[in-house]
Amino acid sequence: MTSLREAQRSRSGSNILSILIAVAEEEDSHEQLFEDGVALTKQYEATRADLDDLATAISKLRRAVELMPNDHSDRALRLAWVGHSLWLRSKRTGDLQDIADAISAEQRALELTPEGHPDMAERLANLGTSLWSRFKRIGDLQDLTEAISAQERALELTPDGHPDMALRLNNLGTSIHSRFERIGDLQDLTEAISAQERALELTPDGHPDMALRLSWLDHSLWSHFKRTGDLQVLDEAISMEHRALELTPEGHPDMPVRLANLGNSLRSRFNRTGDLQELAEAISAQQRALELTPEGHQYMAQQLANLGMSLWFRFQRTGDLQDLAEAILAQQRGLDLTPEGHPYMAQQLANLGMSLRSRFNRTGDLQDLAEGISAQQRALELTPEGHPDMALQLAILGNSLLARFQRTGDLQDLAEANSAEQRALELIPEGHPDMALRLHGLSASLWSRFKRTGDLQVLAEAISANQRALEITPEGHPDMALRLANLAYFFKTRFGSTSDIHDFTEALSKYSTSATSTFGPPDIRLQAAKDWAGLLEKHNPGSPEILTAFDTAIRLTTLTTTLDQVLENRYSRLVDTSGVALRAASAAFALGRVHKALEWLEQGRCHVWRQLTSLRTPLDDLRRYDSHLAESVVRLSKKLEDAGSARIAARSGMSMAEKVSLEDQARDHMKSAREWDDLLAEIRAAPGFERFLEPSPWHALLPHLPEAGHAVIVNVDTRRCDAIVLSAGRSTPLHIPLPSFSLAKCKQYRQDLTDQLQAHDYRERGLSVAMVPEQGAEFRGVKKFKNEATVVHVILRGLWQDLVKPIIQALGIANIPASSTVAAPRIWWCPTGPLSFLPIHAAGIYTSASTECLLDYAVSSYTPTIAALTDRVSSARPIQKAVSGLFMTCQPNAPGRSHIPETTTEVQSIYDLARMEGMRAQQFDGSAITPATCLDSMEQFSSVHLACHAYQDATNPLDSCFLFHNGSLDLLAILQRHLKDADLAFLSACQTGTGSEKLPDEAVHLAAGMLAAGYRRVVATMWAIQDEHAPAVAKDFYQYLLNHRDPADGSAFDGTDSARALHHATQKLKIRLGDNSDRSLLAWIPYVHFGY
Repeated sequence: MTSLREAQRSRSGSNILSILIAVAEEEDSHEQLFEDGVALTKQYEATRADLDDLATAISKLRRAVELMPNDHSDRALRLAWVGHSLWLRSKRTGDLQDIADAISAEQRALELTPEGHPDMAERLANLGTSLWSRFKRIGDLQDLTEAISAQERALELTPDGHPDMALRLNNLGTSIHSRFERIGDLQDLTEAISAQERALELTPDGHPDMALRLSWLDHSLWSHFKRTGDLQVLDEAISMEHRALELTPEGHPDMPVRLANLGNSLRSRFNRTGDLQELAEAISAQQRALELTPEGHQYMAQQLANLGMSLWFRFQRTGDLQDLAEAILAQQRGLDLTPEGHPYMAQQLANLGMSLRSRFNRTGDLQDLAEGISAQQRALELTPEGHPDMALQLAILGNSLLARFQRTGDLQDLAEANSAEQRALELIPEGHPDMALRLHGLSASLWSRFKRTGDLQVLAEAISANQRALEITPEGHPDMALRLANLAYFFKTRFGSTSDIHDFTEALSKYSTSATSTFGPPDIRLQAAKDWAGLLEKHNPGSPEILTAFDTAIRLTTLTTTLDQVLENRYSRLVDTSGVALRAASAAFALGRVHKALEWLEQGRCHVWRQLTSLRTPLDDLRRYDSHLAESVVRLSKKLEDAGSARIAARSGMSMAEKVSLEDQARDHMKSAREWDDLLAEIRAAPGFERFLEPSPWHALLPHLPEAGHAVIVNVDTRRCDAIVLSAGRSTPLHIPLPSFSLAKCKQYRQDLTDQLQAHDYRERGLSVAMVPEQGAEFRGVKKFKNEATVVHVILRGLWQDLVKPIIQALGIANIPASSTVAAPRIWWCPTGPLSFLPIHAAGIYTSASTECLLDYAVSSYTPTIAALTDRVSSARPIQKAVSGLFMTCQPNAPGRSHIPETTTEVQSIYDLARMEGMRAQQFDGSAITPATCLDSMEQFSSVHLACHAYQDATNPLDSCFLFHNGSLDLLAILQRHLKDADLAFLSACQTGTGSEKLPDEAVHLAAGMLAAGYRRVVATMWAIQDEHAPAVAKDFYQYLLNHRDPADGSAFDGTDSARALHHATQKLKIRLGDNSDRSLLAWIPYVHFGY
């Protein structure tokens, strides 16, 4: 008899069925039935496609055994074939009855096989495989013991040089490995790997089972890593998995399992190194494995569970709720497909419980936590005593019980959590890589008990457990930073109770080590840096170490929002770091380090716009040095800009193929970001390019300041408020403390202004900025307001007296009478925090008797950062005559928005003025232009005037847009055009200069977006503007610019004097309004100027 599932590799080809049909034998002939059954079984083995063929084979083979005489010499052979075919079907379906029947048939065949028979070894080996299969399905150790015994005996009977020696060694190794997984004896794992390595050595190159044997060995090596933490072993396993996949042809039935194994190993490496690229590749492999697994396959549940765990780990790292939702969905579906009694049931329940607990942590829904605990308790019940997973199950349950105690205060939960963590620690063997994790978990539950009881002895135990965890955490482990930070917190807490200087020193040391670690998630290290600085500020405020702590924090802030993330995720992560730069600057001011405060305010704010700007940096110098490097920057910049601006799609309704494609795009994005980092490192190694695309040191800003004015950055923090003034010709920054201003005042002014605008039906960013008015269309997107109030007066007076006037006085700027011909100086305001939402440019005292305001002293502009201003000064160049001019459009009837008829008047009056002055101009109204043709015109004209509705998206600012009759012109589309000649943009729409309240220092508004797109100056609005006044403001603005053109320029047009033009236009509106009522103030104040 030829070898059945081990060595039989003969294939009868695609003509088997036709041969069967042609056979002219009696249907009930047992010989023919046997031959037909064998042929169909072989055909199924060759294709693994048609289960109906295999069912027919089983039926024929069983019938052949029934019809043959009891004393027939081939009865053992036919029983062996029956067992083999049943085993094949159980392998595909997981049917327990098939496995049981296969074992029964193989045991009967073995009983009929005499000692010394040449098929004895084969039948023992096959019986061992079937017993092992049943063990994998129900977890009965007796089956595994019998399987190993049969396989060992088969190996003893196999002579050296036998072609089946390698296969039998591999199968024995696999069974011994399963015993290790069930019992945890490292000796078993060593023997399993030894057997599988011998099997691999005996397998010649090109052998069809090479991939299979590589796959089994790499699985054992993966287990070795999980038990010992040896990264070199894991690397070897991954290398083998890659090789096994290379040898596996497309469409092979084992492809899904091998992809899943690779995914598990890559996820393990991520858990050890913290490298998100590894996790992305793991998820991609597991998604593809799931896609290739047929419905109804017994491995489907495990594939779903594997993917669910990887998605959960990524959620833990990134906080992406879509990953968590998908993880829970996959785990629940996997659990539904897992039959009762399956040995994987406990693990799947425990993992689902972890995911539900994570959702509770995000949403606070106690039902999720209750379901998670219930699943984990059931998992514990299903885990047999002595199982290696028992410690893990106890620890997982302990964590969830602790979470419920922290929410409800139920001491029973705390007691059970402590007990579970203690028992988990007792069960884990010395040297196990999870020992540190178990100790850290125990320290967390002890900490909670201390918080409830105040018992310092319990706190000491928590500290001791955490210290032990740290001692055995390997260098470079991503959890090191978290464990250090937690230990620091414990020491800080004890210092608060005992005032023991040792505890204070230890807390500082651990925070410092955590923050400056090169491993671990940046957000964990950033929090450690903030806590490090906070501890010093509270207990040693004069320490220069505060500067080191904040320096670290500012650097880590940039690492939380990297180019491998889409913009939406970058902005959401910045919410958690908002205010770090302001707090750092405040500390620097207190220590007399004004230069450091300036650098931090520049480096710690406007992260995303700075990234976008860096991707568009002029490369003339680099191109001269190395054109290849310059082209690489251009290529990668484009890729990163496109990838970063991708919209986050809802994945819930996607097919697996679509999810795989999306994951591939994300991995490519991550790869491009790494290439970018490597490219920057290469460029910075070149002489003269050491600081290429790095934030400028403070002194690098000075040479490029505007000549006629001052740049003023105002820091607003809880402890103090300060201004820094940079002026051309001055070699050092001027520090102006603002003791009468405060963050509390600033927030109150912001809230009062918000309330006033809402009371008058001005819409805040985030609601529709273009609502249908109840009575007419007097406002661009808002109704008329009615009641007068003095709230605005109070705000403007406070800004003037406590903030602006002290700066004006320190600079020695004098009031300029209206009749004077002296040009007022320029001031570029760079506000921080909630001050970004207040009208500094309009600060003043406005009464019926007299007025004193900033307008009488200077012309105001705004800039997101000082670097944004100096970059425009340094890159200033004449506008090409071919593009000099003004393109304008009005969109009075955008679908779903209120009618704004005066936009037509506005644009027509500007166009008429331009033509009268001989200026190059182009005008399109309403449906005469589309967003695409508008972009074409923006490339052909240096200046643009958009009179329309606008929408600002704080979640993804690149989705912010101008609303046209025929669609919308979004900021992303503008950024994607190369507007190299862009000069002036007048955004005559609502709230185009208002940012996001959650991200006040990120300049999340259309005006900043237009600056990022290349425009040198932008006119925008802080809130809704009145439709009736807008045409006059715009016409006065352009009339001023045209009146002040250099006659030598002829018909050329630029926005150099745009700030003075807006100052002039709003002054004229103020005079026309005739009073200083809140109604009048709110009409002219919203107009603001950004840029140079």
